[in-house]
Amino acid sequence: MSVRPWRDIVRRPSRQIMVGNVPVGGDAPVTVQTMTNTPTSDAVATIDQIRRCEDAGVDIIRVSCPDVESTAALKGIVRASRVPIVADIHFHYKRALEAADAGAACLRINPGNIGSSARVKEVVNAAKANGCAIRIGVNAGSLEKDLLEKYGEPCPEALVESALDHIKLLQDHDFHEFKVAVKASDLFLAVAAYQQLAEAVDCPLHLGITEAGGFVGGTVKSAIGIGSLLWFGIGDTIRVSLSAEPEEEVRVGFEILKSLGIRNRGVRVVSCPSCARQGFDVIRTVQALEDRLQHIRTPLSLSVLGCVVNGPGEARETDIGLTGGGNGKHMVYLSGVTDHTVEDADMLDHIVTLVEAKAAELEASGAAAQAA
Repeated sequence: MSVRPWRDIVRRPSRQIMVGNVPVGGDAPVTVQTMTNTPTSDAVATIDQIRRCEDAGVDIIRVSCPDVESTAALKGIVRASRVPIVADIHFHYKRALEAADAGAACLRINPGNIGSSARVKEVVNAAKANGCAIRIGVNAGSLEKDLLEKYGEPCPEALVESALDHIKLLQDHDFHEFKVAVKASDLFLAVAAYQQLAEAVDCPLHLGITEAGGFVGGTVKSAIGIGSLLWFGIGDTIRVSLSAEPEEEVRVGFEILKSLGIRNRGVRVVSCPSCARQGFDVIRTVQALEDRLQHIRTPLSLSVLGCVVNGPGEARETDIGLTGGGNGKHMVYLSGVTDHTVEDADMLDHIVTLVEAKAAELEASGAAAQAA
């Protein structure tokens, strides 16, 4: 039994597929995805955006392919990207064929809107020939007319039935390298649909609350919806849909995973909301530290608290701690132990240096353990 059983998450068993060189499902880590918003036909702009997402830690990136100019540019984009590329296809099955030939690691399609069974078979054959996975994307905003007539409105049962129908289209052509999403902007609807689908299939599930909103509102909705499902053990790959830059989606995705202890990357900051007792400007300090520590990928923890009420207790649980003191002199903790003080003027640079040194130490320790 775990030392802290209240933190345990029992993950739903699923079979594993490969998206390029990234495993999805099974015992693979939950992956974080985003989607570019540049015209895919503008390869330079798209690759530049992909680079920013890679720096933020993205595992898989989706690009829209609405026209032949986009699929023509895709080959160069795939070649330049350091992570697998998913081609987003709607309606035009030929775009799917072109994207598969251009090196896309995965095709995001709704088999039902690709056209006839013969066209679905063509797409499946192209995916097989090029080693592509397929992501079935069901969305409450674009459910099939017959399902809307049957159920009267988008509901969990309608989303799941649509997903199962699409799965059958692929399985009828002996294709099994797929993952499925049943997204909705209504987080209650999305969560219920994913729960039902998780009971019905063994394929990997791609989580998302679609059209979630702007940075703040969308982050809250996504954290509640995606976080609830992950807490239930459901979900193998996630995309946080925000009206914000794609790299921000990546950062929010990792914060959701970090909060649940599912996957750790970079610095986990524990900080107080601040009050009149604070010995330094906590809000601005945390903002500056988060900005300056984005390059750290090694998992470690940092507590930043404005006073001695909770500061020492939180510092005992983190790798590095900073607690506000009087007269512009603040206490620094290393591995939970009181170590030294730092002056206001030197505080930011000093904490950044300590975090970078700790990250290097952990990286070296990990490398030595692997070598042993």
